[in-house]
Amino acid sequence: MKKLLIYGATGYTGRMAAERAKALGLNVEIAGRDRSRLASLADQLGVPFRVFEADAHAEASLSDISVLLNFAGPFAHTAEALMRACMKAGADYLDITAEINVYRLAERLGTEAASHSVMLMPGVGWDVVPTDSLAMQVAKRVKDPFALSIALQVPGSMSRGSAMSVSEIIGAGVLIRIDGELVATPDATPRNFDFGEGPVLCAPLSFGDLVTAWHSTGIANITMFVHVSGDAFPEGDLSRLPDGPSAEERDAHRARAVVEVMGTDGSIARSVIDTVNGYTYTPLSAVAAAGRVLNGERHTGFATPAQVFGSGFAESIVGTHITNF
Repeated sequence: MKKLLIYGATGYTGRMAAERAKALGLNVEIAGRDRSRLASLADQLGVPFRVFEADAHAEASLSDISVLLNFAGPFAHTAEALMRACMKAGADYLDITAEINVYRLAERLGTEAASHSVMLMPGVGWDVVPTDSLAMQVAKRVKDPFALSIALQVPGSMSRGSAMSVSEIIGAGVLIRIDGELVATPDATPRNFDFGEGPVLCAPLSFGDLVTAWHSTGIANITMFVHVSGDAFPEGDLSRLPDGPSAEERDAHRARAVVEVMGTDGSIARSVIDTVNGYTYTPLSAVAAAGRVLNGERHTGFATPAQVFGSGFAESIVGTHITNF
């Protein structure tokens, strides 16, 4: 029976994913760097655990693994070592990052991964799963699609791990895709998007969607924006933040994204995807993706969720709704 290994399983979102995988009856083990925390969670779930670092020696811990699902961020510190270990071990690599440089890394390693018959699929959580599915759907409604814009609405509080990843995203600078190439655009200007309750101003920011949308739709001109509300992007000593929002806080803040596609004739199609809170969505979509890969739904090399699972994958997660304009 093919085996799933969840790395970073004792973190805020990793724990929810491990619980979900166990509840679905997947053949799952958990892993990370903290033996005592892993042992406690493994005992609670009744699953085996492994202790290893995300470094050049990680391959030895993956020899019997079919799919590695990485929750250990910031992913700039873990993804490359684990991707390379997966290629050597013959395991498919999935993660939940939003850090654009991890997607660019997976692109660069794609040919090598394919030579090992391994898939690299970063971004199997919120927001990439919703935007990837929606971008593919909206692009089909436009003749000769020319430009794509994506806007995220980030409500409520952020987990400590996500807050640490945000520094990696901001550090990458503002990028837009022009004629298929990512171009640094520090003077990019904000613009308004309507998530369903009237236009709000959204700031340009570079998430992994700039890579996945390009691969999934083939649209060569892509911009990305984020509307932040409340304390979604915290400042100060991030280590003092709580693990993440409570279940009640998650229930109080649904997540939304807008995708807008313009055709060469100037026509525009626009859709809004509305989901449960991103921290609730991510373990559901990540484990669903891992389960489908275990069942043989996979490509080799770099791949996006919509490429492998189709444009309806986002809507397979309970509580997801799409409105077309």
